[in-house]
Amino acid sequence: MALLPSNFWVFWFLHLVVVEAIAKPKLLLDESNCESQHNAVSLRSSKDPSPMGPEPGDQAAAFTVKTLDGEFRYRPGDVRGPIIIHAFTNKSAFLECLWSSEASLTSLVQELPDSTEVLFLSMDDSSITDALWMREQMHRAALHSKKEDVLSRLHFSPMPVFALGNWLPTVLYYWGCMSRSCVLTQAVFTSKGWNMPIVIKRLDARYDWLSTRWGPKSLQLVDGGDGCDPSPAVDGAVAWVSEAGNCSFYTKVMTMAKSNASGVLVYALYGNPVQDMNCVGDECNTTLGIPASMVHVEFSVAQALQFGVPVFVTFQVTPSPNYFFSIDQQGALAEMGWFLYPSFSFINWQAQWFDFYAGLQTKLQSPAKVVPVLDKVLMHGEKGAVATVDLPIDLWHYDMMELDVSLSCPGPRDSSCAHWDHTVQLFVCCDPSGPYCNTELGRWITAFRRGTGRWLTEVTPLLPLLDSSRCTFTMKHPAWAMPWIASLNLRFSVSNQTDNFTEDVEEKLHPFRLMPLYSGGTFDKNYNKRYRPMKFAIPPSTRKVELYAVITGHGDDENHCAEFCVTSHHFLFNAVFNNTLKFDDAGSPLGCTLRVKEGAVPNEHGTWLYGRGGWCDGLQVNPWRIDITQQLDTSGSESNTVVYFGLFAGQDPNPSKDPGYIIMSSFLVLY
Repeated sequence: MALLPSNFWVFWFLHLVVVEAIAKPKLLLDESNCESQHNAVSLRSSKDPSPMGPEPGDQAAAFTVKTLDGEFRYRPGDVRGPIIIHAFTNKSAFLECLWSSEASLTSLVQELPDSTEVLFLSMDDSSITDALWMREQMHRAALHSKKEDVLSRLHFSPMPVFALGNWLPTVLYYWGCMSRSCVLTQAVFTSKGWNMPIVIKRLDARYDWLSTRWGPKSLQLVDGGDGCDPSPAVDGAVAWVSEAGNCSFYTKVMTMAKSNASGVLVYALYGNPVQDMNCVGDECNTTLGIPASMVHVEFSVAQALQFGVPVFVTFQVTPSPNYFFSIDQQGALAEMGWFLYPSFSFINWQAQWFDFYAGLQTKLQSPAKVVPVLDKVLMHGEKGAVATVDLPIDLWHYDMMELDVSLSCPGPRDSSCAHWDHTVQLFVCCDPSGPYCNTELGRWITAFRRGTGRWLTEVTPLLPLLDSSRCTFTMKHPAWAMPWIASLNLRFSVSNQTDNFTEDVEEKLHPFRLMPLYSGGTFDKNYNKRYRPMKFAIPPSTRKVELYAVITGHGDDENHCAEFCVTSHHFLFNAVFNNTLKFDDAGSPLGCTLRVKEGAVPNEHGTWLYGRGGWCDGLQVNPWRIDITQQLDTSGSESNTVVYFGLFAGQDPNPSKDPGYIIMSSFLVLY
């Protein structure tokens, strides 16, 4: 496929085409005699007399799109899985890399859930060529991966978006986007004697490698060769570096940084696509404090530098339509979030979450006594979200308790969501004078600027906390954090889990007492000094004893503890039995992507992909439960002991600065 020429006049002409294309759907929507435009307007509530357009959460209307293989039809109520809509444009370096990267293409054909279909569109006048090229890319990747079966779920339209004649362009243009995946990042070159600047697309280096970004200043551009050797000529300037040479992108940027360059532009050789520049292995341990991007070679720029003509460069971001949105299994429109780097894995993760959510909806239909606690209540400030409710009088009849929690944002768009991730804790108090008042019942971590999230967490061992018929529930996060809209239902049910204790007696166990153990604290050299062994007795009537703990690590010292470091948490019973919870995935590049199928919200802002110390952004914190009955003396005497300690790399933590912390609640549960 031909790449976009970078000549300014060609660029300006294509810009006018885009402006015209953007205007067309708006004009079409003004024609009240068009059924498809009526459907687009009907996506909004009838109470809104002048809708701006469909929003996330609205039900998708019917549409039909011509494809290379016939047509793609969607009708509300169809029994089908989620649909991902992606619109391509060759004006985006991000999308060019998305489609030219073998790893990206392979991820889609190998990992796209079987439930999901993808409709590929083009924003440009070259839509026929684009559709054929996209189909060829996917067919080649599928054939190489021996996954040809996925091709039946990939649909390519030769019709440009501005000529679809339905409501799809409305969403693409109206929703817009400011993420890396759907803004036009560009480099602008100027030189004395040029009548007009030259504007070309650029792809910034991987978000988690070079965090320094280009500023607004105009900087001189200097030829840095292939970037593999130091060049004193680039002192203070932006280095213009070829992708050729026998060194990595990391070496090029590091070498230019040592030459005091203010940034690096690596240009692809003629005919090559831009690449996603990133460090590899141990390279990532070295901090490089300059920005870097990849662009296409520009003849006018290269020629000017060759003849010693000064060239200056600035960097800009031009807003664009959105290039991704989706329809879930329930027929609701949904945003796709941020694609942090050019990979179709982000489509796969969103589709995996849709499957999780569909499964959750099925679980919520199972028989249960549902006690509503919070119904879209604002959670904000010191107070949080608070409600007092009456509990079922026959609570002892149930042997399972689950927390059905959802968090959403003040507005329908992800842009209205909190800009950071936060810990959310649910506390309960049923008897103000009792031992369990204001004990933690559940814990979650908010998504990072995404409004999607609902989870079902079993907390049956904590049933003894509900020691009165009327209880107050308080859900809160840091008082200074941006608000969330919280919903909470308690679900009580009868499980089919039984325990056999005799050959002819089958009984279900109920938790009747909690013994509080240890809490967390600052993860420094004194962390373990605060914990002392506890003595306790187990009543002879006890049939089962369980260790129950909710543990998460937070903060970032020089070892990235306790959020991104591997810590282990040990409960030693009777000086013999060591029960250990180890956060092996902490700090792993894709640790939390592996938990999307469990409900971790995908495609958030920030480094949501990394594994963490017992948690992921946009996910409940699962309780850790261990049956320790056989480790204890259950005769009733106080001969049992327990002690807790937490370790980093097998030793007591000992950070030199900025220690992290552990949030922990732990109990012995007696059944």
